[in-house]
Amino acid sequence: MAKIEKNLQQAILDLSQKEKDKLLIRLIGKDKLLIEKFEFELLEAGETLQERRTDLHEAFDMMYHSYITSPKALLYEIRKMSSAITRHLKITKDKYGEVELTIALIKGCFEHNTYIVEKYSSYADALLQYLAKRTEAVIKKAEKLHPDEQFDFHENLNLLLQYNYEYATAYYAKELKLPKKFD
Repeated sequence: MAKIEKNLQQAILDLSQKEKDKLLIRLIGKDKLLIEKFEFELLEAGETLQERRTDLHEAFDMMYHSYITSPKALLYEIRKMSSAITRHLKITKDKYGEVELTIALIKGCFEHNTYIVEKYSSYADALLQYLAKRTEAVIKKAEKLHPDEQFDFHENLNLLLQYNYEYATAYYAKELKLPKKFD
């Protein structure tokens, strides 16, 4: 971000309110993420949070029910969905939803694409490493939540950890020192 000199700052502040409003609207129009954030906060008043989560869950279901034939293709799709979760967080500031969605995404990979993650292969190495690292990241994020909110995730996080040690991700789970159980 460029620094604005004091003289220019003062000149901008001295503009009429109408001119400042025009500039503000034009600047906001150049940032799609900011537009979505304002739509969520100002127009939707935050009331569409659950609907947005549901839309992402449906996108995960569509991805997992499409025919993914290779670890590389699955990794591509999971990264794309992880980006969608990050975008959701930036727009809504929904940390609880970020944990919920990330768990669902990773868990779905183990449950719907077992044939890709059950046995180690060099082709699946990047995917396996990614899954273990995302599991580590979601555990850290869950630990930052309020204990009552953490409780909501105990069962699914423990299942996720079980999958990490049960499937070909076990090497990376051990390397990252993932716990065997989420307390």
